[in-house]
Amino acid sequence: MIIKNITLFTLLVFSALPLSATSTALDPLPEHSFSAILVAKYITQFHYKENTLNDDQSKAILTQYIASLDPNRNIFTAEDITSFNRYNTVLDDALRKGDLAPAFTIFRLFNQRRIERAEYALKRLEQPFDFTLSEEYLFDRAEATWPKDKKALDEIWRKRVKNDVLSLSLANKSDEELKKTLRKRYQRYKTRSDQMKAEDVYEAFINAYLTSIEPHTAYFSPRTSENFNINMRLSLEGIGAVLQTVGDYTVVKKTVPGGPADLSGQFHPEDRISGVGQGNDGVIEDVIGWRIDDVVDLIRGPKNTVVRLQVLPKGDEDGAGKIVTITRDKIKLEEQHAKKSIIEIENGGHQSRIGIITIPTFYMDFEAARRGDKDYVSTTRDTRKLLEELKAANVDGVVIDLINNGGGSLPEAISLTGLFIKSGPVVQVRDSDNKLDINEDTDDGIAYDGPVAVLVNRFSASASEIFAGAMQDYGRATILGETTYGKGTVQQMLDLNRHAPNDIATLGQLKLTMAQFFRVNGDSTQNRGVIPDITFPTAAVSAEQGESSLKNALPWARIKAANFVPYNRHHTDLTTVKVHHQKRVQTDSGFKYLLAQADVRKEALAKTSVTLLKTARKAERDKQENENLERINHFRTSIGLAPNELSDLEDNSEVSNVEDENFLEKVKQIQLKEAAAILADLIHSPQIQEKFTQSTINSPNKL
Repeated sequence: MIIKNITLFTLLVFSALPLSATSTALDPLPEHSFSAILVAKYITQFHYKENTLNDDQSKAILTQYIASLDPNRNIFTAEDITSFNRYNTVLDDALRKGDLAPAFTIFRLFNQRRIERAEYALKRLEQPFDFTLSEEYLFDRAEATWPKDKKALDEIWRKRVKNDVLSLSLANKSDEELKKTLRKRYQRYKTRSDQMKAEDVYEAFINAYLTSIEPHTAYFSPRTSENFNINMRLSLEGIGAVLQTVGDYTVVKKTVPGGPADLSGQFHPEDRISGVGQGNDGVIEDVIGWRIDDVVDLIRGPKNTVVRLQVLPKGDEDGAGKIVTITRDKIKLEEQHAKKSIIEIENGGHQSRIGIITIPTFYMDFEAARRGDKDYVSTTRDTRKLLEELKAANVDGVVIDLINNGGGSLPEAISLTGLFIKSGPVVQVRDSDNKLDINEDTDDGIAYDGPVAVLVNRFSASASEIFAGAMQDYGRATILGETTYGKGTVQQMLDLNRHAPNDIATLGQLKLTMAQFFRVNGDSTQNRGVIPDITFPTAAVSAEQGESSLKNALPWARIKAANFVPYNRHHTDLTTVKVHHQKRVQTDSGFKYLLAQADVRKEALAKTSVTLLKTARKAERDKQENENLERINHFRTSIGLAPNELSDLEDNSEVSNVEDENFLEKVKQIQLKEAAAILADLIHSPQIQEKFTQSTINSPNKL
């Protein structure tokens, strides 16, 4: 039976990969061999994607394993990579037999090479650098050739150490301070290698196998499984963010709706945490190269205490980034609940009142529902109440805001759709046996029959895509914003311990992709996502994110449409509405701000190298800080807020040291206001069509 609870990212508070276990020697344990056999059996027999453990798969596993260990190609040499070729066609047979010797042999060499690199860095740090030379440091070597030998590796690491020194120097660290910081950092590389355990090696290898097939299938070690169960209860006190190790960095993969990180408005996917400080004035401790569980221990803390995070956007190698101050708290479940507001739009002599219902996630209190509680909370129940309140307030239409909604309960996505249609199929689910299950709304009642728009962005995923796709297919809503994430697969958690003999220790859990979603029109939401009827300009800078950017993601597919009857509501040709939308966003200071910020992030993501010429590097950094301040102040003044001085901002942040709630709230409202304006255009489209025709009869070139 497929578990109908779907999310964009699995771990809700802290994802920690890899995590430590109890073993100390880097040799496989008996439970690892047993687990490998079991995982291989499950994957080949039950995974939605047909796959076979053969020589081709063995090569893919080896490539993925090496990439997961040394993603930046600065640990192994080309000679090492060539030596691994002896495993090209043996890993498939090894997995079937539970033979993990090849995986552990590769990892032991990786550990040895990592210690060698740390020792070189410590030695090179004590020698002077010439920052008047025009040199470039290639910090992103993912596509670079493997270094030929140790001499080539030394040159790569010479520049790396030089870059580390320069970055901290530009962050106003004294020579003594920066050397102390870097000594600790490089020494930690050695310590981290000494602390690696058999559980870490097995988890890394088995996940390389799984991700070589499909990105949402994963193995959770016993400790990871324990954290998963804690996190699913949302009981931890911290910042509310999904964290993961990528190379030497702890990376923010996603913030949890209602958590302190989400409410701060200061985090973006792929941001890296480079330092953690306690309290408002505690020293920021460098955490580059730390184990993720140690970083998490620093970030977690008692409720109502302050933690400060040094955050580097991906591609920013200057080492300063921005400081984000957060007050620790439990995840505020009420912040995940649907909320309403009303935006008034003045449009062509018409005053429109547009209701906004923001849904951060698709939630349901399953335990309370099972107990028979009459007032259990759920997305559908809460939204129904909000719709009644908005109808009582005489709104002209409703926008359903699903921005950054990563999914949640599938039944809630279905029942929420049912609030806007009479009855009928909402989503089709096809499993690995090609069995098709059509999920329907069986309630003939309609909670709201007025005009509806659904606002989505690139991080609206899974259940959000099911709802948006159904509303689009039925012609019940106009979809606005950005193409959605494109996660159209179903995962189920399997407890491997159920199959373990009594003398085998705990085995952990397997998250297995079991099925795929299809819209009622037959299109999959997988990979392609839901394409808006009206696309916001921010979509251009988010296009490279989402499911389609993931390696080995399942392709888009199509099946036969379900038997459903679309609504035959009359809508004005959207060409007219799009023209009005484009005119507004071209002059809107809010969209200019969003696009400018997005362009900066996109440029940073595309950057792969930095100059090691100090004067040029400092000039680039000063220019970046000034341009950032200019962007912020242009938007601040446009909404009636006083401009900031550079000294007001906390290390290149978007807000001042005293959190500017008003500014952050205005940023969140930019796309909502435009969505409300578009819906108002749709409501009054006959009048707008007439005025548009009249105003452009003599000016056809305005188009």
